[in-house]
Amino acid sequence: MEDGTVSSVNYNDHNSSDCYILDIYPLSCYYFGSKEAIADKAETLADRIQRLKTNYAANGLRTSVEAVILVELFKHPHLLVLQVKNSFYKLPGGRLRPGESDTDGLKRKLLSKLSVNEHGVDDEWEIGECLGMWWSPDFETMFFPYTPSNTTRAKECTKLFLVKLPASRKFIVPRNMKLLAIPLCQIQENHKTYGPIIAGVPQMLSKISFNIIES
Repeated sequence: MEDGTVSSVNYNDHNSSDCYILDIYPLSCYYFGSKEAIADKAETLADRIQRLKTNYAANGLRTSVEAVILVELFKHPHLLVLQVKNSFYKLPGGRLRPGESDTDGLKRKLLSKLSVNEHGVDDEWEIGECLGMWWSPDFETMFFPYTPSNTTRAKECTKLFLVKLPASRKFIVPRNMKLLAIPLCQIQENHKTYGPIIAGVPQMLSKISFNIIES
Protein backbone atom coordinates (compact mmCIF):
# COMPACT_ATOMS: atom_id res chain seq x y z
CA MET A 1 0.00 0.00 0.00
CA GLU A 2 2.62 2.54 -1.00
CA ASP A 3 -0.10 4.87 -2.24
CA GLY A 4 -2.17 4.50 0.93
CA THR A 5 -3.64 7.60 2.53
CA VAL A 6 -4.72 8.20 6.09
CA SER A 7 -8.46 8.49 6.49
CA SER A 8 -9.85 11.49 8.32
CA VAL A 9 -11.88 9.12 10.50
CA ASN A 10 -10.54 9.18 14.04
CA TYR A 11 -12.59 7.00 16.39
CA ASN A 12 -11.00 8.18 19.62
CA ASP A 13 -10.61 11.96 19.40
CA HIS A 14 -7.98 12.37 22.13
CA ASN A 15 -6.38 15.73 22.78
CA SER A 16 -3.66 14.39 25.04
CA SER A 17 -0.14 14.24 23.62
CA ASP A 18 0.19 10.89 25.38
CA CYS A 19 -2.41 9.35 23.05
CA TYR A 20 -1.16 6.34 21.12
CA ILE A 21 -2.06 6.39 17.41
CA LEU A 22 -2.49 3.04 15.64
CA ASP A 23 -2.78 2.67 11.89
CA ILE A 24 -5.20 -0.06 10.86
CA TYR A 25 -5.70 -1.42 7.36
CA PRO A 26 -8.84 -2.67 5.58
CA LEU A 27 -9.73 -6.34 5.91
CA SER A 28 -9.44 -6.60 2.12
CA CYS A 29 -5.66 -6.07 2.41
CA TYR A 30 -5.25 -9.55 3.88
CA TYR A 31 -5.40 -13.09 2.53
CA PHE A 32 -7.03 -15.88 4.54
CA GLY A 33 -6.34 -19.58 4.02
CA SER A 34 -6.36 -22.84 5.96
CA LYS A 35 -3.91 -25.55 7.01
CA GLU A 36 -3.93 -28.86 8.86
CA ALA A 37 -6.10 -28.90 11.97
CA ILE A 38 -4.49 -28.65 15.40
CA ALA A 39 -5.07 -31.76 17.50
CA ASP A 40 -7.43 -31.21 20.42
CA LYS A 41 -6.94 -32.51 23.93
CA ALA A 42 -9.70 -35.06 24.47
CA GLU A 43 -10.41 -34.42 28.13
CA THR A 44 -13.29 -33.74 30.47
CA LEU A 45 -13.51 -30.63 32.66
CA ALA A 46 -12.35 -32.73 35.62
CA ASP A 47 -9.37 -33.96 33.59
CA ARG A 48 -8.47 -30.39 32.61
CA ILE A 49 -8.61 -29.15 36.21
CA GLN A 50 -6.42 -32.04 37.35
CA ARG A 51 -3.93 -31.28 34.56
CA LEU A 52 -3.80 -27.61 35.61
CA LYS A 53 -3.23 -28.58 39.24
CA THR A 54 -0.40 -30.91 38.24
CA ASN A 55 1.23 -28.23 36.06
CA TYR A 56 0.86 -25.64 38.82
CA ALA A 57 2.52 -27.94 41.35
CA ALA A 58 5.43 -28.42 38.93
CA ASN A 59 5.80 -24.95 37.39
CA GLY A 60 3.81 -22.46 39.47
CA LEU A 61 1.68 -19.72 37.92
CA ARG A 62 0.37 -20.58 34.45
CA THR A 63 0.86 -17.60 32.12
CA SER A 64 -0.80 -17.16 28.73
CA VAL A 65 -0.26 -14.44 26.15
CA GLU A 66 -2.89 -13.34 23.64
CA ALA A 67 -2.92 -10.96 20.68
CA VAL A 68 -5.20 -7.98 20.08
CA ILE A 69 -5.17 -7.57 16.27
CA LEU A 70 -7.30 -4.93 14.55
CA VAL A 71 -8.47 -4.41 10.98
CA GLU A 72 -10.95 -2.02 9.37
CA LEU A 73 -14.29 -2.99 7.85
CA PHE A 74 -17.20 -0.64 7.05
CA LYS A 75 -15.21 2.27 8.52
CA HIS A 76 -15.13 0.63 11.94
CA PRO A 77 -12.33 -1.16 13.86
CA HIS A 78 -12.77 -4.93 13.97
CA LEU A 79 -10.99 -7.40 16.28
CA LEU A 80 -9.62 -10.66 14.86
CA VAL A 81 -10.96 -13.52 16.98
CA LEU A 82 -10.61 -17.29 16.63
CA GLN A 83 -13.75 -19.39 16.80
CA VAL A 84 -13.02 -22.96 17.88
CA LYS A 85 -15.34 -25.81 16.82
CA ASN A 86 -18.10 -23.26 16.08
CA SER A 87 -18.66 -23.15 19.84
CA PHE A 88 -16.42 -20.67 21.66
CA TYR A 89 -14.21 -17.68 20.95
CA LYS A 90 -10.61 -16.91 21.91
CA LEU A 91 -7.90 -14.45 21.01
CA PRO A 92 -4.89 -15.83 19.10
CA GLY A 93 -2.20 -16.93 21.52
CA GLY A 94 -1.64 -19.52 24.20
CA ARG A 95 0.38 -20.70 27.19
CA LEU A 96 4.03 -19.81 27.68
CA ARG A 97 6.64 -22.49 28.07
CA PRO A 98 8.71 -22.47 31.31
CA GLY A 99 11.30 -19.69 31.08
CA GLU A 100 9.90 -18.30 27.80
CA SER A 101 9.48 -14.52 27.43
CA ASP A 102 6.10 -12.96 26.69
CA THR A 103 7.21 -11.72 23.27
CA ASP A 104 8.86 -14.96 22.17
CA GLY A 105 5.91 -17.01 23.37
CA LEU A 106 3.33 -14.87 21.59
CA LYS A 107 5.31 -14.92 18.34
CA ARG A 108 5.53 -18.70 18.58
CA LYS A 109 1.80 -19.02 19.12
CA LEU A 110 0.94 -16.62 16.29
CA LEU A 111 3.16 -18.60 13.93
CA SER A 112 1.40 -21.77 15.02
CA LYS A 113 -2.16 -20.42 14.82
CA LEU A 114 -2.04 -17.82 12.04
CA SER A 115 0.94 -18.54 9.75
CA VAL A 116 1.80 -21.05 7.03
CA ASN A 117 4.05 -22.96 9.41
CA GLU A 118 5.39 -22.41 12.89
CA HIS A 119 8.97 -22.09 11.69
CA GLY A 120 8.42 -19.30 9.16
CA VAL A 121 11.36 -16.91 9.33
CA ASP A 122 9.83 -14.39 6.92
CA ASP A 123 6.57 -14.10 8.82
CA GLU A 124 7.53 -11.89 11.74
CA TRP A 125 4.96 -10.36 14.08
CA GLU A 126 5.34 -6.91 15.60
CA ILE A 127 4.39 -7.20 19.26
CA GLY A 128 3.39 -3.91 20.89
CA GLU A 129 2.55 -2.92 24.42
CA CYS A 130 0.78 -5.00 27.04
CA LEU A 131 -2.80 -3.72 27.21
CA GLY A 132 -3.87 -5.55 30.33
CA MET A 133 -3.66 -8.65 32.51
CA TRP A 134 -6.42 -10.99 33.70
CA TRP A 135 -6.18 -13.32 36.67
CA SER A 136 -7.83 -16.59 37.68
CA PRO A 137 -7.89 -17.29 41.44
CA ASP A 138 -8.55 -20.99 40.99
CA PHE A 139 -8.42 -23.77 38.41
CA GLU A 140 -11.62 -22.63 36.76
CA THR A 141 -12.46 -20.63 33.63
CA MET A 142 -13.40 -17.36 35.37
CA PHE A 143 -10.90 -14.51 34.96
CA PHE A 144 -10.82 -11.06 36.56
CA PRO A 145 -8.93 -7.87 35.55
CA TYR A 146 -7.50 -7.86 39.09
CA THR A 147 -6.58 -10.37 41.79
CA PRO A 148 -9.66 -10.97 44.01
CA SER A 149 -9.15 -9.89 47.61
CA ASN A 150 -9.73 -13.40 48.98
CA THR A 151 -7.01 -14.87 46.75
CA THR A 152 -3.60 -15.49 48.25
CA ARG A 153 -1.97 -16.74 45.04
CA ALA A 154 -3.51 -16.61 41.55
CA LYS A 155 -3.29 -19.80 39.54
CA GLU A 156 -3.43 -18.37 36.01
CA CYS A 157 -2.55 -15.06 34.35
CA THR A 158 -3.49 -13.99 30.82
CA LYS A 159 -1.67 -11.02 29.27
CA LEU A 160 -3.05 -9.16 26.25
CA PHE A 161 -0.64 -7.53 23.80
CA LEU A 162 -1.36 -5.17 20.94
CA VAL A 163 -0.05 -6.64 17.68
CA LYS A 164 0.51 -4.22 14.79
CA LEU A 165 -0.25 -5.48 11.30
CA PRO A 166 1.63 -4.52 8.16
CA ALA A 167 -0.18 -3.37 5.01
CA SER A 168 -0.56 -6.97 3.84
CA ARG A 169 -0.24 -10.44 5.33
CA LYS A 170 -1.35 -14.02 4.83
CA PHE A 171 -3.38 -15.54 7.66
CA ILE A 172 -3.28 -19.35 7.51
CA VAL A 173 -5.58 -20.86 10.14
CA PRO A 174 -6.02 -24.50 11.26
CA ARG A 175 -9.10 -26.09 9.67
CA ASN A 176 -10.78 -26.69 13.02
CA MET A 177 -10.76 -22.94 13.70
CA LYS A 178 -12.21 -19.85 12.04
CA LEU A 179 -10.63 -16.40 12.13
CA LEU A 180 -13.40 -13.83 12.36
CA ALA A 181 -13.35 -10.02 12.19
CA ILE A 182 -15.82 -8.79 14.81
CA PRO A 183 -16.69 -5.08 15.26
CA LEU A 184 -15.66 -3.58 18.59
CA CYS A 185 -19.18 -2.24 19.12
CA GLN A 186 -20.51 -5.82 19.02
CA ILE A 187 -17.88 -7.11 21.42
CA GLN A 188 -18.14 -4.41 24.08
CA GLU A 189 -19.56 -5.81 27.32
CA ASN A 190 -20.89 -8.88 25.47
CA HIS A 191 -19.61 -11.26 28.12
CA LYS A 192 -22.23 -13.91 27.41
CA THR A 193 -21.02 -14.50 23.85
CA TYR A 194 -17.30 -13.73 23.98
CA GLY A 195 -16.33 -14.13 27.64
CA PRO A 196 -14.93 -11.44 29.97
CA ILE A 197 -11.47 -11.10 28.41
CA ILE A 198 -12.57 -10.48 24.81
CA ALA A 199 -15.52 -8.36 25.95
CA GLY A 200 -13.09 -6.16 27.90
CA VAL A 201 -10.86 -5.39 24.90
CA PRO A 202 -12.72 -2.24 23.72
CA GLN A 203 -12.15 -0.59 27.11
CA MET A 204 -8.47 -1.55 27.01
CA LEU A 205 -8.24 0.24 23.65
CA SER A 206 -9.78 3.48 24.93
CA LYS A 207 -6.40 5.25 25.09
CA ILE A 208 -5.64 4.43 21.45
CA SER A 209 -6.59 6.58 18.49
CA PHE A 210 -7.24 4.65 15.27
CA ASN A 211 -6.15 5.94 11.88
CA ILE A 212 -7.58 3.99 8.97
CA ILE A 213 -5.20 3.56 6.06
CA GLU A 214 -7.24 3.58 2.85
CA SER A 215 -5.95 1.94 -0.31
